[in-house]
Amino acid sequence: MKSNYIVCYDITNGKRLVKVFKTLKGIGTHIQYSVFFCKLTWQELKVLKEKLEGIIDCNEDDIRIYPLPSSVTCVVLGQGDRVPDGVALFL
Repeated sequence: MKSNYIVCYDITNGKRLVKVFKTLKGIGTHIQYSVFFCKLTWQELKVLKEKLEGIIDCNEDDIRIYPLPSSVTCVVLGQGDRVPDGVALFL
């Protein structure tokens, strides 16, 4: 069963930043500059964490993966044109 996650990152090196972005772009929906929405199984989450750990410098970079409830309600203000499937908007 897939669960919803928000993945946020702060990468200090340009080359690592591009690698993290490309890794996440192949898996989730890019919703803000350093934020992705992902629907992942437990195994997919484990593989993603292993990939990201292989890219980043743990002493300089920061990646956070936040689990979300299965029923996601999102409020978008401003430019909300990148909305993941299954997310309801209330404006």
